[in-house]
Amino acid sequence: MKVWRNARLATLSPRLPGLGVIEDGAVAADGERIVYAGPVADAPAGEVIDCEGRWITPGLIDCHTHLVYAGDRAHEFELRLQGATYEEIARAGGGIASTVTATRAASEAELTALARPRLEALIAEGATTVEVKSGYGLTTGDELKQLRAARALGDRASIATTFLGAHALPPEYAGNPDGYIDLVCEAMIPAVAEAGLADAVDAFCEGIGFTPAQTERVFQAARRHGLAVKLHAEQLSNLEGAALAARYGALSADHLEHLDEAGAAAMAQAGTTAVLLPGAYYFLRDETAPPIGALRAAGVPMAVATDSNPGTSPLTSLLLAMNMAATLFRLTVDECLAGVTRNAARALGRQDQVGTLEAGKVCDLAIWDVERPAELVYRMGFNPLHARVWRGN
Repeated sequence: MKVWRNARLATLSPRLPGLGVIEDGAVAADGERIVYAGPVADAPAGEVIDCEGRWITPGLIDCHTHLVYAGDRAHEFELRLQGATYEEIARAGGGIASTVTATRAASEAELTALARPRLEALIAEGATTVEVKSGYGLTTGDELKQLRAARALGDRASIATTFLGAHALPPEYAGNPDGYIDLVCEAMIPAVAEAGLADAVDAFCEGIGFTPAQTERVFQAARRHGLAVKLHAEQLSNLEGAALAARYGALSADHLEHLDEAGAAAMAQAGTTAVLLPGAYYFLRDETAPPIGALRAAGVPMAVATDSNPGTSPLTSLLLAMNMAATLFRLTVDECLAGVTRNAARALGRQDQVGTLEAGKVCDLAIWDVERPAELVYRMGFNPLHARVWRGN
C-alpha cells in the first residue's frame, strides 16, 4: 500500500463541487488501484510519500491526437502564412494526403519511434492516458500498421486507439469517394475489429472529408462490429455531423466550431462529449469559436485535447491547450481542468477507470508544484509537474 500524504487534492469527483478540492488530503493505492482519496485523517496506513503540500490531480488525459505519422508539413505552414487556406492546400494535394505518402513509406517500427518524442512531451506534463488515431495510411495494411505502432506506445502510457480510415480520400480513389467508403466498411473495419486494434471508429465529416451519408455508413459498419464511434464534426461548416454522431450514441464529437443549438441539444440527450481543440483553431487562425454558451446551456460535458497532428495542430502540450481553451474559448479554470481529466475520460468511454481521484479508479496521478490549480491554466511555457504516477508507480 502506498499513501501520498500532506497533499491538496483536486479530485474532480462529480460528487463534490467544482474541482472536488480536499485541502488536507491523501491518496492511497493498492497496486494499480486507488483505495482511498479523501481527508488525511481517515487515510489508511502504508508506505508514505510526503507531497509537502503539493497539489494532486488525476493524471491528465489527451483524448484526441494523431501522434503516429511520418513526415512534417512545415512548408504548408509557410503557405498559410502567405495566404493559402487549409482547403486550398488540401485540394492541391497537400494536407492529409502529403502525410499519407510519408506514412505509407514508413515501417511500423519507424512510426513508433517517430511518435515516441511526441508522447514523451505529453508525459512530461503529467499525461497518463492518450488517444491515438490512425487515418494516415488509408489502405487496410497501412491503417493496421498505424494502429499497431500506436499500441506499441503502451509501455509508457495508457493508449486508446481509434480507427480513422474515413479521414481523407486517398489518391487512388480520386473521384470515387463512395468506392473508398465501401473499402472502409467492408474491408478495413472488419480487419481492425478482428485484430482487436481499435477501441473506437472515427470519421471526418466535412466538405473536404466525407458526407453525412458516407459517415453514417461508417457508423453502421462500426456498430456491426461492436465498436464505439466518434466524429470530427462541424470544424469548417455545419453538416449536422454532431447530431448524426449523437444518433449513434457517439462517445464524442470533436472540433464543433460551427455547431448549432440543435446539435448541442442532440449531444446532450445522447451523452456525447464535446471535445474542444483550441490548438487547431489557433493554428488555422479560425475566427468562429465553438458555441461554448450553447454547450453549457445544454449541459454537454466539454473535454479539451491537443489534436496533435502534423498539419493543423502540431501541439504536444495539454497545459498550453488548457490556456488556449481559456483565452480563446473563454472556458473557466474548472472547465479546463475537468476537460483534461474527468470529461476527457468520458470522451474515451473510460470514465469508470480514470479521470478522477476516487476509490476503484486506476492510480494515475499528477503532482504539481503550484499554489493553486489556476496556475495550470494561467501560465504559458511553464511546466510545474513534480511527479507523474502511472498505474500506481
